[in-house]
Amino acid sequence: MSPRSLGLALALAAAPMSLSLVALPFTARAAAPQVKTQAPGYYRLMLGDFEITALNDTILTLPMDKLMTNTTPAKVAAALARNHQPSPTPTSVNAFLINTGAQLILVDTGLNGLAGPQAPSHLLANLKAAGYTPDQVDAVLITHMHGDHIGGLMTDGQMTFPNATLYADAAEKGHWLNAEAEAKAPADKRGGFTTAHKLLDAYAAAGKLKTFDGVTSLFPGITAIPAHGHTPGHTVYAAESKGQKILFWGDLMHVAAVQFDTPATTVQFDSDSPAAYKERAKIFAEAAKDGYWVAAAHISFPGIGHIRPKDATDGKADPKSYVWEPAQYSLGE
Repeated sequence: MSPRSLGLALALAAAPMSLSLVALPFTARAAAPQVKTQAPGYYRLMLGDFEITALNDTILTLPMDKLMTNTTPAKVAAALARNHQPSPTPTSVNAFLINTGAQLILVDTGLNGLAGPQAPSHLLANLKAAGYTPDQVDAVLITHMHGDHIGGLMTDGQMTFPNATLYADAAEKGHWLNAEAEAKAPADKRGGFTTAHKLLDAYAAAGKLKTFDGVTSLFPGITAIPAHGHTPGHTVYAAESKGQKILFWGDLMHVAAVQFDTPATTVQFDSDSPAAYKERAKIFAEAAKDGYWVAAAHISFPGIGHIRPKDATDGKADPKSYVWEPAQYSLGE
């Protein structure tokens, strides 16, 4: 074949391809809309024979650099920045459900919208998503009677958990439901007493508010342990099954980025800050030594993990400072 014939043959062979490429239509795809919502806020793990479910109620955004005490705003801001936390700081409000196989027990109940529209409540929706309903709850363990822990007890003027009995430290009830204590409180602190009455009186009138004093076994594997300081009757609760343990901290601490490193840092919400720090130091040391699970109301959801003392791998060993190790995601088995 001559060079001219070869060139013509190649041109004819390429022509259909070129024409077909030119003829292909171009269709632009519309961008997928952004969803901007999270998955339901529940997380599950097994503790021996007990099923533990973390339930997020809401997120509060709080000026922690201004609220923390026994420190300085600059130190708090620096600690938050080291941990990539903004200020004001998003702060989880978590509750926890324990299914022992015999009882369904809720630890705290969240805010239920008490902070206004900027912190909408999701506790009941997340409880439902987790496979439970409010009428199935047999008991509510109250760590203390601040609104972000008892807010969910009433909904539209009715008991949210109509079949549940509430449990609280006698000192906690004796403070927040005490007319004399309310009368002695500064005017700007009396709202907490009003809130406690609004949320607890219906249960008390129905004989559904029980108190305890000191370390008390409430159900098989469930123990109340005094940790007074944050409030007069602040309590932590232990759940134990088949050699495994989890301790529900309530407000033993508030800001992971600050208080694990410096447990002596306190918060304006404390009734007795020195006592709160003493309990925190004791329980931090015990949790690190014994290696059991902990569950915290205000650590980023799900708020479940372990703590250990700082060691050389953290830059400097310090047995009085701690590192938070969050739970690894699992399928709840």
